[in-house]
Amino acid sequence: METLLWRRLDLPGHEACRLAPEGDGWRLSGCAVFLHEAAPVELHYRIDTDAAWRTTGAVLRGWIGDRPVQRRVETTDGVWRLDGAEAPAVAGCEDVDLGFSPSTNLLPIRRLGLALGESAEVRAAWLPFPALAFEPLPQVYTRLGETTYHYRSAGGRFERTLEVTSFGLVTHYPGLWEREGE
Repeated sequence: METLLWRRLDLPGHEACRLAPEGDGWRLSGCAVFLHEAAPVELHYRIDTDAAWRTTGAVLRGWIGDRPVQRRVETTDGVWRLDGAEAPAVAGCEDVDLGFSPSTNLLPIRRLGLALGESAEVRAAWLPFPALAFEPLPQVYTRLGETTYHYRSAGGRFERTLEVTSFGLVTHYPGLWEREGE
């Protein structure tokens, strides 16, 4: 089991995250609290994976200002559903990516198991904030060191060098998130 507390760097906010074994896989859960357009946001999430770190389901609930949020994600054999409706745009993806959280970078990092210097391209089922509606997001991860990865998405329009724990949870996401405490 591993837990982390992040401080948001671009806005006032924090996120607490917990990773624990669950059945034959893993459960990533947490809560992000931050400001968006001067309104408070509270989002709780739970993501379940199989033993190979492929997303099997997720739940997202909370609020953005006065707007309640409740999302349910299910995926089986590459077919994704959001609140029960099939989402063909993200068919074949193996990872969910929460657009407001650094926690989901863990999923491809663990699933890919890259050797030093190795790169891999993935396509994530992205829930961008604040819409929280599925979009496909091509991403490239390159392992630079034991706990350092270069992350690129949106065709190279977005790039960051991520520092992670030995288990793969982000500790430093330049300009966006940083772990508090040890």
